Amino acid sequence: MSDTTPTTSSGHDGASATFATLPPTERRRRVVAWALWDWATQPFNTVIVTFVFTALYLTSDAFLEPSVAALGADDPARESALATLSSGLGAWITAGGVLVALLAPVLGRRADVAGRRKAWLAGGTVVLVVAMFGLGLVRAEPAYFALGAALVSLGSVAGEIAGVNYNAMLTQVSTPSTVGRVSGLGWGLGYMGGIVALVLVVVASSADFFGMDTSDGWGYRAIAIGCGLWAVAFAWPLFRRVPEAPPAADRPRVGFFAGYVELWRDVVDLWRTARTTFWFLLASAVYRDGLAGVFTFGAIVAAVSYRFGDNDVMIFGIAANLIAGVSTMAAGLFDDRLGPRTVILWSLAALVLCGTAIVALYPLGAPVFWIAGLALTAFVGPAQSASRSFLARVTPAGRESEVFGLYATTGRAVSFLTPALWTAVIALTGATIWGTLAIVVVLLAGLVLMLVVTDPAER
Repeated sequence: MSDTTPTTSSGHDGASATFATLPPTERRRRVVAWALWDWATQPFNTVIVTFVFTALYLTSDAFLEPSVAALGADDPARESALATLSSGLGAWITAGGVLVALLAPVLGRRADVAGRRKAWLAGGTVVLVVAMFGLGLVRAEPAYFALGAALVSLGSVAGEIAGVNYNAMLTQVSTPSTVGRVSGLGWGLGYMGGIVALVLVVVASSADFFGMDTSDGWGYRAIAIGCGLWAVAFAWPLFRRVPEAPPAADRPRVGFFAGYVELWRDVVDLWRTARTTFWFLLASAVYRDGLAGVFTFGAIVAAVSYRFGDNDVMIFGIAANLIAGVSTMAAGLFDDRLGPRTVILWSLAALVLCGTAIVALYPLGAPVFWIAGLALTAFVGPAQSASRSFLARVTPAGRESEVFGLYATTGRAVSFLTPALWTAVIALTGATIWGTLAIVVVLLAGLVLMLVVTDPAER
C-alpha cells in the first residue's frame, strides 16, 4: 500500500514536544497516572467479561430452567441449553458493538475539536462503573439473564468509548522513541491489575466469601460490585495528573448529526493525506475482532468444553494475565526497536497456531487448554499494544481522538464477525468447542490483510 504523505511521527509532534520539556519526575508521574487507568478498568474485562462473571455465572446452569439444569452434565439437552446462553451473550455483545461503531468516531472528533478528551474519558468510566454496580442486581434466575447480558454489553460500550480517548492521550504521555514502551506499560499494568483482582476473587472463593450468604448468585454479584469499587479507587490519578488536550482550533465545531458529514470528509482526507493510517484501520478491524473474541469466549470454552471447574478457570485466568502482562511489557521494547508491524504479524501467526491446537487436540483433554491456551495469551497483549502504538505513530497531529474513534469503529464495524461466526458454528454443531474455529478464522483473515499494510518507518 502506498502513502501520499509521510505520517510516521506526525501524531506526536505537538503533544510530545510539550511532554518532552517536563522534568523527568513529572513525566514519570504522568505516564504512571495514565497507565493506571488500564489497571483500574481491566477487572471488568478479566473478571467480569472473560474468566468469572460470564463464564462461571451468566452462561452457567444458574440461568437454565430447573428441569434442564437438573439433567446430567453430558445430556444433549443441557449442553444445547448452555450453548444457547453462550450464543445469547454473543448476540448482546454484537448489539453493543454496533452502538460503538455508530458513536465512537463522531464522539472522538468532538473530543478533539473541543479539547474534551479527558471529559469523555471520565463519562465513559462513570457509565462503566455503573454497569458493574448494576450487575449486582442480576439474580440467579433465567429471567435475569437478559439484564446481565445487557449490562455486560453496556459496560463494553462504555469501556470502548472511554478507551478511544484514553488511547488518544497516549501521545500526551510519550515521545516517538518511547510510544511502544509506554503503550506496553499500559497494557501490562492492565493485565497485572487483572491478576490481582483474580487472586482476590480466588481468596474470597476459597474462604467461602468469609461467611457471606452466596445463595441467589450473591458471590458473583458481590464480585461485580467489587470490580466497580476497584475502578473508582484507581482511575482517579489520570484525571489529576494528565492535563486536558488543547482544542483543535483549526477544525469546525458542528452538531452531533452533522458530525457524520464531517466524519466522511475526514475519512476521505485520510485516504488522500494519511494512506497508511487508512489501510491500517481497515486491516486491524478484522484481527482486533478476533482478539476480542479470545477474551470474550476463551474462558467459556475452558468451562463448557474442557470442563474446567470454577477454581481451575480462575487459576488459569491468573496465569494467563501474568503471562500476558509480562509478554506485553517485553513486546513494548521490541516495538520501539523492530517496529509495531513486525510485533503484530508474529503475534497473529502464533495466535492462529495456538487456537488451531485447542480445537485439533481437544480429545486429549484439559492439558491441551492449559498449554495451548496459556501460550495463546502470551501473544494477545503484544498484538493489542503494538496496534495502539502503530496508530499513534501514523496519526496526524490533533486528530488522535477522532482517528482512535475510527479505530474503535472500524473494529466494531466488523465486530459481528467473531460473535456471529461463534453463534452460527455453535448453532450448527451444538458444541461450544467448535466456536473456537470462528476466532481462528477471523485472526487468520486479519493476518493476511495486515501483510499488505506497510510501515513508513520500516521503509
